[in-house]
Parts: sequence; structure tokens; C-alpha cells
Amino acid sequence: MISGLGYAGFGSDKLEDWRRFGTNMVGFQAIERGNSLLAFRMDDRKQRIVIDRAMGDGARFFGWEVADGTALDALAARLESAGVTVTAEPQTLADARRVRALISFHDPAGNRLEAFHGAETDDAPFSPGRSISGFRTGPLGLGHVVLTVENIEPIMAFYTKVLGFGLSDYIEKPFRAYFFHVNPRHHSLALIETGKAGMHHLMVELFSLDDVGQSYDVALAEERVNVTLGRHTNDLMTSFYAKTPSSFMVECGWGGREIDPASWQPVEMHHGPSLWGHERVWLPEKDREVAREMRMNAAREGLRAPVQVMEGNYKLMSGTCAWWDGVRRN
Repeated sequence: MISGLGYAGFGSDKLEDWRRFGTNMVGFQAIERGNSLLAFRMDDRKQRIVIDRAMGDGARFFGWEVADGTALDALAARLESAGVTVTAEPQTLADARRVRALISFHDPAGNRLEAFHGAETDDAPFSPGRSISGFRTGPLGLGHVVLTVENIEPIMAFYTKVLGFGLSDYIEKPFRAYFFHVNPRHHSLALIETGKAGMHHLMVELFSLDDVGQSYDVALAEERVNVTLGRHTNDLMTSFYAKTPSSFMVECGWGGREIDPASWQPVEMHHGPSLWGHERVWLPEKDREVAREMRMNAAREGLRAPVQVMEGNYKLMSGTCAWWDGVRRN
């Protein structure tokens, strides 16, 4: 029923800091929305991310997309039958979100969720804040959001049983994290059990690995790196995480895997969250040591995975290596 993460909004009074961060490091296009609101474009849509001074620091909302008005009505009915309070939002808010219609409700952790249809597109082409190849959005949505929660189970039940999200996989060490999909993107939502509700990070996926590397250089120069460059075990994304002007991170990634939601079977990931890299500054030292040891185990075992490359985004190397042919066969 839900087809993707369409937009996200965050409260902050640091609009100028957000403008510099969004355009200079990530590559968003900044759009003026008056004195209290800053919007960012990532593609042909009029806005994907909103920073709103009036909301207050720490406030947030997430817009989940459905196909049309019929699907929106069906979702509202499903939520109400599950005992969830649903608000049919006025056209003024729909206009502000640059969509045709939307409803709002809350998950059990208190996160404001919105469901919408009819996102507006812009006739003017996307103009990134710095020279990048662009963001991988379209049917996959804007990226993924990761929330911290006190207890995963009740929140997971809401997203899977009420909203229809599918479980992709999960880890239990060095922290508990569960990953959920609504389309072929490996996950559009993840939950990390930390003992309190909050916002952990927002992921955006770029078309080029060099885009990520150059963003990493900018983040290093500005001392914003909160998780070093690395590669995940589950979605196989090569990425790093940067501190935003607010109290959460943005993950800039490349090469995320696609799955088939109809046949995908969730498993526990026993090698931890990363094949290599991703030293997590935000983790307590004890958990960081566990994460390091899991990466060392991956190195000792030679754990590796094919790079997930879009057609036209690679070039085959010339030459033949008998040793490499043997590695591939094995």
C-alpha cells in the first residue's frame, strides 16, 4: 500500500547552517520558502526535505507515499480499524507539502507520520548545490530513515502489521537493529533499540561513488564525520555519516542493493552491520570494540559481496586473472 518514503521534515532554527550543510556537503538544491522554512530538492519533485524553524528543535515528520486517493482512503480506514487516530489534513497543509492530499497519524513511539499522494513536480530541472551526478530516488523514494526506539517489538508490529512494511533483516550485535522495506530498496525504515525514542539518521543515495568520496572530503574538512567511510553487510551500501546542524546524521551512500519484496526472506545478520569501515563515533566504547571485532572477523573470513552497480555506471576491466577466476568460482 505504501510505495516509498516521499519526504521528511525537521524542526530547527539553524536555517543558514542547514543551507550550507545541505548544498555544500550533500548536494541538495535549496529552495526558499519564506523566513521560517527552508526546503531542499533532490530530483524533479518540488521538495523532498523541509527544515522548519516554527516546528522547534527535535520535531520531525515523515511523508509516506501511496498511489492515489483511493489508496489513501484505504490506508486511513486500515489505520482507524487498528485504533489509530487519523487526521485528514486541510488543503493548506497539502499545498505546503507540495502534494495533492495527505493524512497524518503517529506511530507508537510518537513520531508524526503523513501519508500522501500526488506529489508536485517542477518544470525547472534539478540544480544541485555542488557538482554531483544526482540522487537515486524515483520509485525507491528519497532514501531511508532510521529511528531510535525504546523497545523494537511494539514499533515493529505497527509498521509491519498495520502499515504493511516487510522485514528485510536484522542484527542483534553490537546493537539491536531491524530493517524494513516497502519497495525494492533494501530498507526505507530501520529501528535501533537504544532505550529512548529519537531520530538517528536519514540516508540519501548518490549515483556516483565519487560523489560520496567528495562529500566525505567536505565532511572531513568541516569535522562533521560521525561514522567513517565503510560498507554495510545487508544493503551493501558504501557510505559515511555526517553530523547535521541538528541532533541526527545524514548518511551519504552509493551502490545500495535492490531486493524482490515478493520473495525476500529476512535473516539475522551475524557479521554485524558493516563489512569494513564505519567506525561509529556515536557508539559507547564497549559497543565500538564489539563492532571492531566483528569487522576483524569479517576480514579474517574474507567476507565480501559483489558491488551493486547500475547499468552504465561501470566499465569492465581488461585482462584475465586465473587467480581471480578461481576466487569467483569458489
